[in-house]
Amino acid sequence: MFESLSERLEQSFRILRGQGRITEINVAETLKEVRRALLDADVNYKIAKNFTDTVKQKALGEKILVSVKPGQMMVKIVHDELVKLMGSTNVDITLKGSPSIVLIAGLQGSGKTTFAAKLASYLRSRKGKSPILIAGDVYRPAAIEQLKILGQQINVPVYTEEGNQNPIKIAQTGIKEAKRLGHDLVIVDTAGRLAIDEEMMKEITAVKKAISPQEVLFVVDSMTGQDAVNTAREFNERLGFDGVVLTKLDGDTRGGAALSIRSVVDKPIKFISAGEKPDSIEVFYPARMADRILGMGDIVTLVEKAQEQFDIDEARKLQKKIAKNQFGLDDFLNQIQQIKKMGNVKDLASMIPGVGKAIKNMDLDDDAFKGIEAIIYSMTPLERSAPEILNGSRRKRIADGSGTSVQDVNRLIKQYDETRKMMKMMSGGKNMMRAMSSMRQFRG
Repeated sequence: MFESLSERLEQSFRILRGQGRITEINVAETLKEVRRALLDADVNYKIAKNFTDTVKQKALGEKILVSVKPGQMMVKIVHDELVKLMGSTNVDITLKGSPSIVLIAGLQGSGKTTFAAKLASYLRSRKGKSPILIAGDVYRPAAIEQLKILGQQINVPVYTEEGNQNPIKIAQTGIKEAKRLGHDLVIVDTAGRLAIDEEMMKEITAVKKAISPQEVLFVVDSMTGQDAVNTAREFNERLGFDGVVLTKLDGDTRGGAALSIRSVVDKPIKFISAGEKPDSIEVFYPARMADRILGMGDIVTLVEKAQEQFDIDEARKLQKKIAKNQFGLDDFLNQIQQIKKMGNVKDLASMIPGVGKAIKNMDLDDDAFKGIEAIIYSMTPLERSAPEILNGSRRKRIADGSGTSVQDVNRLIKQYDETRKMMKMMSGGKNMMRAMSSMRQFRG
């Protein structure tokens, strides 16, 4: 996420390394590079200039403590200003009324339909809501089918009216059906276009007027940079949405939309989304995003993701097994399954301070654990519970059965032994790095 911008900003701060104090000259040199980094990230020129002007004013006005290096002080000032640029604090989604109605808007291809399903899943698990999705995109035939499939995946009902080309009537009737069935949350997907046109704006405005949603979310493809910001401005002037959603943050995202959109439309970014999985959605926190952009990681979000998958009873059982030295390969496999549920492996690792840059060129993806799983599944129950019995002939059989080599099996056993010894230390960046490096060799 924002790898290029992060790297460019880090390079700009190097100018101040080794400097005894902040001066107009070294600040000017540093901020010249910061401004270039922002412009390359497709941040609006005026916003980039105002940003660096503010940072310069604060940097030259700061009294540098003896214990704080100039480079460190500059990073802190830039961090604080990035937080302000993105909105300072997070703004929660508004869910009032019975049922609460959320209207999803945006251009075609922005990820609206996928996000609608993600939001339904998120609000059900986090807010205890009983959602229903309404398929209001009547122009793209695949949109209705896509929403149906997504609804089945997350076990959320989808209201559709085959053959009806009136999105207003569909939304109104769908809301009546939601009330009849006792749902307290309605999420309405709407049609997008390849570009803004008058017909589109009139239609989405009419839908909003007809159903009076408590929340209107505008979905933006974060890979489109300033185009996304310009689109958001036009939508906001006509529709008046309540918040922004940035999607496709797992792609080639330069960061321009995230850094510019709040200043341009004066509406908060409420959610971010990366990937296609139903749970790949996060609440947007400006401070956490600034941490990620500056390569500081995001431990808070990582802990929150872990807590979502945390089972206290299983944790107690595992703790007892570790204490009795009974941690077997079945337990090791179970821990892998828990990590996979948390999201993309590389994204998770990048949330650990100092790890993101180190794994930038590593080929880590959702298939990173396939080889490990295949090896363990090729073992007998006894071998999983007592790996110490794995002699040469057993390891050869396991390698043949899993489509790997004996060397792969040996590496896994070594990794398992190391993991068993450092279970209580897995929060450390170096240990995570070691695990990630090992797992990379087992990709399927």
